[in-house]
Amino acid sequence: MFMADAKHLLIVYHTQSGSTSRMADAVINGANHPDVDDVDVRVRTALEADADDLLWCDGFLLGTPENFGYMSGAMKFFLDRVYYPCEGKIDGKPYAMFIRAGNDGSGAMSSLRRILTGLSVREVQEPVLIVGDFDESRLAECEELGLTLAAGLEAGVF
Repeated sequence: MFMADAKHLLIVYHTQSGSTSRMADAVINGANHPDVDDVDVRVRTALEADADDLLWCDGFLLGTPENFGYMSGAMKFFLDRVYYPCEGKIDGKPYAMFIRAGNDGSGAMSSLRRILTGLSVREVQEPVLIVGDFDESRLAECEELGLTLAAGLEAGVF
């Protein structure tokens, strides 16, 4: 839904097996919570999203599986495509991330943070990290992540 004075929240994610998609669905549900009125949420896959999406938003969430101890190739491809067009133009934008990890998730988390540090954006929430066997009960944390970022944007906290 488009709202003239709304804040803009971008959610970009990649999934292959589907578990990161389940996390993304929960994040999206949280971001679209009925208590949040003035936030326009845009959802893109990492292969669809581009620099215009990142320039449009007031804050963003990134979701990736851990692949070989790193972020997914699709998420890396997204960041490669947006880095130079957005460099110096999104300084200070708030972001958070969610990661589906088979190992410990530290490689995916640190690689995302390294690139995002170069873009001068600021992490405003701890990542939601689901490690090992998929834990359905952790999806509530994903929903809370989306809600908190959306509500923080709406309230002007971020």
